[in-house]
Amino acid sequence: MEKFKARWQITKNWQLLFPLLGILILAYSSYKIALAFTKEWHLVITIGLSIIVYFLLLRLTLFIFKKLEHKWVVANRWEMIRIFIVFAFTGTSSLYVGRPIMTMIGITKENLNPFIYWVLFIIIGLIFYQILLVFFGWVFGQFQFFWEFEKKMLRRMGFKRFLD
Repeated sequence: MEKFKARWQITKNWQLLFPLLGILILAYSSYKIALAFTKEWHLVITIGLSIIVYFLLLRLTLFIFKKLEHKWVVANRWEMIRIFIVFAFTGTSSLYVGRPIMTMIGITKENLNPFIYWVLFIIIGLIFYQILLVFFGWVFGQFQFFWEFEKKMLRRMGFKRFLD
């Protein structure tokens, strides 16, 4: 455990919450991906595929951590896990918020061309993503990081004059 704490620069026990939460989210994601492929054929097959997907996603995540470690300015390595969790929650919740909003304003797959529906879905999802990114950043104690990230993203989208 001490080796794990040293690797992720964990100094207080409460900080272990974020690696644990990251592991649980990765395991759940692996299960959902495996379930999409197996369609509940057999529980043993689904769990076996989940384990394989879990280790593949874990390797991918650690590879991405290495690449972003020097690009993102964070005080401790465990904060990167917290940032990844914020991105996961934001992406998922923007979809859950976008769908009911589209239904409320009367946009459905049945009454609109599928191409136009998906373009509008992406636009509405992107709007809520921007708002939720800063909100979840604040909830998880990374407001400053995500505020700077948001400003950088908006500048790249062409909203520079509104930020200065």
